[in-house]
Amino acid sequence: MGTIGRTHVIGLALLLSGVFYAIPAAAQVDFQGEWAPRFYEDQLERVPGPELGDYLGIPVNDAARMRADTWEASVFTLPEWQCRPHGADYIWRGPSQPIIWNEIDPLTRDIRAIHLEYLRSIDNPIWMDGRPHPDEDALHSWGGFQTGKWEGDMLTVSISHVKESYMRRNGLARSSKAKITEHWIRHGDFLTVMTLTDDPVYTTEPFVRTTDYELNLHGNVPPYPCEMVTEIERPRGVVPSFMPGENPNLKEFGERWGVPYEVTRGGAETMYPDYRKKLKQLMGPYPTAKPLVVQGEQGGQP
Repeated sequence: MGTIGRTHVIGLALLLSGVFYAIPAAAQVDFQGEWAPRFYEDQLERVPGPELGDYLGIPVNDAARMRADTWEASVFTLPEWQCRPHGADYIWRGPSQPIIWNEIDPLTRDIRAIHLEYLRSIDNPIWMDGRPHPDEDALHSWGGFQTGKWEGDMLTVSISHVKESYMRRNGLARSSKAKITEHWIRHGDFLTVMTLTDDPVYTTEPFVRTTDYELNLHGNVPPYPCEMVTEIERPRGVVPSFMPGENPNLKEFGERWGVPYEVTRGGAETMYPDYRKKLKQLMGPYPTAKPLVVQGEQGGQP
């Protein structure tokens, strides 16, 4: 091969290598950055917290209802609860903004892990290198053990080994046996995270939630030092709670919004549109509007 031919071959090889290096790995979306929460109809639940006795639209079983019925909100004043982090499936529902960053393998340049840092500096690494989940008896943590895989442009995360936490901050518990699946979907500067919590102890079906965030280019997540203090003086070993059947707050939600008590008890059937038929039977027909009668007139006729 002549000098000109070798030059052409080398030039073509360099051109092709440049093209290949310029092409990003297939089906990978960059989630890095600080993300600000966006609140819609879920603002009440995520900031002040849901109303007591509101289990509507959640696939709870009798065990979950019993535990929530005996729960008292002032348990959060106990020192061991004051700095307790949210569980992996609930931490997305908080009002603070997360930081997402990639851990890159220095040799292959592959993403070894995607790190999610949230309130109180909880770092949840999502392992992307194909490692298996540990044995069932391995250490459990607030964030659990997380692995991820790409499904098109969507990141799917599988989470196991979580400590016991809560589904909602009104007493509905989530056990340590739960398995959690997340789907991360990015549309421009918006991030939607869908969580599916499958808990064999407290639910009859997976509990599905979606949470939205917007990329915050001016974000500066401050540190969140947490110090435990004595908020209420109690005898040692006292845990605020109600005995079964003695919680006076369970009917307030239904009475406030005109919802039958049976409906507020939740369950898988309350998640689906067909439940509106039963709701109509429980509530009866809407009252018929009465004709407007102006004072001084008879029969409503001028």
